[in-house]
Amino acid sequence: MSLADEIEWRPSPNYNVRVVPEGKAPIRHLILHYTGMQVAEEAVAWLTNPESGVSSHYFVHEDGRIVQMVEEMDRAWHAGKSRWRGEEDLNSSSIGIEIQNPGHEWGYRPFPDEQMRSVLRLASTLCVRHRIDRANVIGHSDIAPTRKEDPGELFDWPRLAMHRIALARPEKLLADPGWGDGAFGLALERFGYDIADLPAATRAFQRHFRQQNVDGIVDGETRAVLFTLQVLEEQRLQQS
Repeated sequence: MSLADEIEWRPSPNYNVRVVPEGKAPIRHLILHYTGMQVAEEAVAWLTNPESGVSSHYFVHEDGRIVQMVEEMDRAWHAGKSRWRGEEDLNSSSIGIEIQNPGHEWGYRPFPDEQMRSVLRLASTLCVRHRIDRANVIGHSDIAPTRKEDPGELFDWPRLAMHRIALARPEKLLADPGWGDGAFGLALERFGYDIADLPAATRAFQRHFRQQNVDGIVDGETRAVLFTLQVLEEQRLQQS
């Protein structure tokens, strides 16, 4: 059975037309969320409720079932106030996937294997279909570090990276570049983050790339991870 045949359709009224700047692809980002609600069906009901004002293109249950709520070429309302690599209207440029998990407020827990397998299949399909670069497969906390924590430090980013769907945390780190906090912030901003609140942006970066210790402190390891990512990204883009 193909992935498309497995997807359940639960339409949400909460969408509108994408606003696409001239010369840009309509879909350039894939944004991953957790629901932050205790019961999956309550989350689905909220995302399809016209009074909620929120939606997502897809929803992945803990048992791996996938629900689609908004057509991919329509603009779902999942990103909110956000910024990534200079872009602020992320709803217009992205596809959003809500992943069932109670979140930090209700007993945050690891994402089951069945769920991650479905996220992997879905994300892979979407990235190929829309030619989304792996550097633009990001979490809600990456684009809204002062507001959001999802999908969080327990999300299996390394699994997506292993399949070249998302950027990988470097296995071998280059030396700590010794940046002060100001220089680190500028490097983090160049990488993509909104640094208006540097500790929040640092925590978001750590949730994605230094998951074992999310403390918002600009230490040597965090600097080395960012520096190595920058070098590897420059090399990858030169080779592409």
